[in-house]
Amino acid sequence: MDNAIPITLFDTHTHLNVTAYDDDRPAVLARARQAGVRQMLVVGYDLESSRAAVALTVQDGLYAAVGIQPHYAGETGPPELGQIRHLAQRPGVVALGEIGLDYYRNRAPHPEQQDLFRAQLEMARELELPVVIHSREATADLLAIMQEAGQGLRGVMHCYSGTLEQAREFITLGMYISIAGPVTYPKAAKTWEVATHVPLDRLLVETDCPWLAPQRYRGKRNEPAYVREVAARIAELRGLSLQEVAAATARNAQTLFSITDS
Repeated sequence: MDNAIPITLFDTHTHLNVTAYDDDRPAVLARARQAGVRQMLVVGYDLESSRAAVALTVQDGLYAAVGIQPHYAGETGPPELGQIRHLAQRPGVVALGEIGLDYYRNRAPHPEQQDLFRAQLEMARELELPVVIHSREATADLLAIMQEAGQGLRGVMHCYSGTLEQAREFITLGMYISIAGPVTYPKAAKTWEVATHVPLDRLLVETDCPWLAPQRYRGKRNEPAYVREVAARIAELRGLSLQEVAAATARNAQTLFSITDS
């Protein structure tokens, strides 16, 4: 990857808290910084991964999101939500997530997923934190619950895979749209349209590493340095420079997560 052009990027969705990085996490972070990735959000998906995300915030440029994914709705009750609430108030935690609905994997009944989603949306509102939302084959129910929650929500639709029209609906609800590695794939026309037409001031970039590596690294472990590939593809689609897309998406992330530039 050509890192000759100096830029500043914010990878808004990483799972640096998983065991895939246990053997070389310092080297992964060094490569990210060499590629211009100055800030990264480490995202939890259950209690254990949320604790691990918080632990990583001692490192410069790393921030955490804590929350419980819909897959674990059947195992989550008031005690677990109480622990998430406690973690959400720790230093370095800037968002609640990832939360949402997943009707593709169907690892928990839909009503239980919906109840967990509502509870965490309410927690985010009470704690005045943005949300990181996971949505898979559940757009109609997700939109309905968010509309039901009312005004005052803010957050990001992580690894967005919906249509441009749906993206516009989410934006009216206070959400940003985050684009990941699939925008570099050769048959991702729907994602190309979103990446091209979503207002630049509502766009974020992410890797969702260690998954969804960009085309050049497809089939390999993804890592934050590769978010540069995502930004470069968006720049190509929009007819902008890489520097323009990097600066805009980093600024958007800092605004959403209330982070001062560093």
